[in-house]
Amino acid sequence: MAERTDQPLVLGFETSCDETGIGLVRGHTLLSDALATSMAEHERFGGVVPEIASRAHLEAMVPTVHRALADAGVALPDVDAVAVTSGPGLTGALLVGVAAAKAYALALGVPLYGVNHLAAHVAVDELEHGRLAEPSIAMLVSGGHSSILLVPDLSQDVVELGRTVDDAAGEAFDKVARVLDLPFPGGPPIDRAAQEGTASIAFPRGLTGPRDPAYDFSFSGLKTAVARWVEAQQRDGVHVSVPDVAASFQEAVVDVLTAKAVRACRDHGVDHLVIGGGVAANSRLRAVAQERCDAAGIVLRVPSRRLCTDNGAMVAALGSRLVMAGVAPSEPDLGADSSLPIDVVSR
Repeated sequence: MAERTDQPLVLGFETSCDETGIGLVRGHTLLSDALATSMAEHERFGGVVPEIASRAHLEAMVPTVHRALADAGVALPDVDAVAVTSGPGLTGALLVGVAAAKAYALALGVPLYGVNHLAAHVAVDELEHGRLAEPSIAMLVSGGHSSILLVPDLSQDVVELGRTVDDAAGEAFDKVARVLDLPFPGGPPIDRAAQEGTASIAFPRGLTGPRDPAYDFSFSGLKTAVARWVEAQQRDGVHVSVPDVAASFQEAVVDVLTAKAVRACRDHGVDHLVIGGGVAANSRLRAVAQERCDAAGIVLRVPSRRLCTDNGAMVAALGSRLVMAGVAPSEPDLGADSSLPIDVVSR
């Protein structure tokens, strides 16, 4: 494939869950990143309700596109290509984004790229830190995914080394937050509470035994252990320190995540690690990952907190990478795939 030397302007659509993200990227430069979220509508349910999310995307789509264009100081006719998350994610939410992106691409007469949500979380780092080293190891940690990836070429070649076998890290944060009567989503409040506590409780580290899969994750047992510990303390009339429980739980998650990511780098002879996904905004994860990477001689790359969570910029970034790499665009009948495998970067 012949690499483009010009800098395409790509319009990106992200609607895999509860956030409507529209981004504009020229080459590797972020021009705008507009976001609308329906999180407040899901809070009382303690989790994302797919139907509510889909309807919110419909309402937010056009205004968010207009805001992104205005922020970037460009007009629709300036767009060279359109990129959209086609999976994985909530089917209804994905369909809204795919339908909108197809309509804009058709109206503008520009190519359409259906991209993988997980690969986009890796690509967004290039907007801040430049071209990704190839190969790199990527660790993605979010509400629905915990994966370790080998990335020889982000535009076409991503290999999954390990993944969660039950609860993803972000899902465990949400469930433990509920046990501790903290708000949803659970990541930020647990992070804040943990800063006031000490990791004094020995919670289990899942799948870290000598015979366990080297790169897979399991956080269901940890979540259950926290719930049972809290219940036992309350039953015995013992005061439960929310900061200490939060710090101990968070330390268990971070310990496993960082140890497995560094091990993957060592095992595959890779000296660059990129961490993405919503949980990558966690302050303790960022600190421990930096400590362990420094000790192992590994270059750590983590996007800013704003770009760790779902956003349109990451989709536009991956779309731009695909355009410049000369990857063929998607067919007009592009659909949504809620379980799109990570090794399918674009479709």
